[in-house]
Amino acid sequence: MMFFKKYKITNLLAAAGLSLFSACSSDFIDLEDPNAVSAESYYQSEGDVLAAVNGIYNALRNGNGVGESSGLFNEERSDNTGRNDNQSNAGEPFQFNDFSLLPSNTYLKAHWLALYQVISRANQVLDGIEKVTFSNADLKAQYQAEAKYLRAMIYFELVRKWGDVPLITKPLNSLEQVQASTFREKQAVVYQQIVTDLKDALNSPLPNVQTAATKGKVTKAAANALLGKVYLTMAGTLDPANRTANLNEAKTYLMACYNLRSFGLLKDIPYADVFDVAKKSTMPEVIFQIVNRQGDINFSSAIARNNQAKGETINSLVTSTGAGGNVTADLVLDYEDKDVRKDFSVKFANDPIVRDYFITKFRDASPAATTNGYGGNDWILMRYADVILMLAEVNMQLGEETAAIGFLDQVRERAGLPLYAASMQNATYRAKYPTLKLAILHERRVELAFENQRWFDLLRFFTTEELVAYFKSKDQASFGLAKLSNFGTKDRYYPIPFDEHKLDPAKMYQNEGY
Repeated sequence: MMFFKKYKITNLLAAAGLSLFSACSSDFIDLEDPNAVSAESYYQSEGDVLAAVNGIYNALRNGNGVGESSGLFNEERSDNTGRNDNQSNAGEPFQFNDFSLLPSNTYLKAHWLALYQVISRANQVLDGIEKVTFSNADLKAQYQAEAKYLRAMIYFELVRKWGDVPLITKPLNSLEQVQASTFREKQAVVYQQIVTDLKDALNSPLPNVQTAATKGKVTKAAANALLGKVYLTMAGTLDPANRTANLNEAKTYLMACYNLRSFGLLKDIPYADVFDVAKKSTMPEVIFQIVNRQGDINFSSAIARNNQAKGETINSLVTSTGAGGNVTADLVLDYEDKDVRKDFSVKFANDPIVRDYFITKFRDASPAATTNGYGGNDWILMRYADVILMLAEVNMQLGEETAAIGFLDQVRERAGLPLYAASMQNATYRAKYPTLKLAILHERRVELAFENQRWFDLLRFFTTEELVAYFKSKDQASFGLAKLSNFGTKDRYYPIPFDEHKLDPAKMYQNEGY
């Protein structure tokens, strides 16, 4: 029994968030490893709060959570990427795209804990900030807004992947508090907390948009975009009686974000420029990102070198010995002829050992990144093409097709493709995407490939039964060793990690099918 109690406090929310945070510099969110400090004694000054807020941002970098190497939990769960290696690491990574995921999967557990670590840090800030007297009330309110936004962002990640999840909004400082919080809250309640946090952020002194000096910080543009996506998701996945109301809310907040943009139409920004390391400090399409330092061994990006295939040099100066980022043939075949995004995003590696497509969307082959591949790529969490396509989606769902097509055409025009009306005259396009809904889903896939959006799009566009039919209609030959036949209704959600489920099998009940 004693072991059970210790195990509980270790697993739930990563030791209940009893570690604190890192300091910061004036021009960059300084991302040092967090120091274990007593929460009771830590908060003494405004500077302590700033350091703690930066500690929440620091936790976003974790690849087991939402960092740049988190594709295993997102892209590889979808039809975009995968792997044919079913042996490495006891075959556990392969389980994600093979739809054979087990509750005991250690990668799944790491993902759960990394997400709750962000929430735990946000809760610590929101509690500890009340211990400090601020000379500027607006500064306090801004820090609170940042913490609430980041907490909402992660709960949105959790609720879409697991459904009902523990909802923790205060630090857990004792075994009794942990025990009382060890239960799965209903999705609708979790969503309400997400909405509340984001509305609080919008009603704060947060700046409307980022400046060159505040890259990587939360803004009202980011809060509007996320709240719009939350309402859009609620419209498609929660009580149908509230569908129209949720769609209208989504449209309101997405338009609020859209109206904060500093450019005209999307075609004003070349697609390749969005991911150009040399242009990232002035890129107006990016709404929210994790900032990296080129050439810095600790805070650089590894995404370019990690996706490089053997025999290739397009991504990085690193000499790769592997296959690079895995791309399904299903995705490659979904790109239309003359789509500029295809040549920028994927490439065929003709090395005898590889002979397959790999991801080229994230590049830094500049000397400043060195032959170690210390890239300067920022990890984009939100950008305007996503918002514009969500506006196409919400207008389509509301029956406002002319407006929907207008937003869709912005994205297609930048990609060098015919506009929607002309495309529908093409028999091949019309056969593959016979409805505006499928055309928008297709556009989101090729526009946002490898940006961890595809799996969530599929969950939002289809009911569980429709999603099963969608996957089973695909060609197995386009997915390698991963078996599409494994996909079933259970795969709508991840299983609750076994170590969490066994804490209280009744209150931490397992998802159906596991």
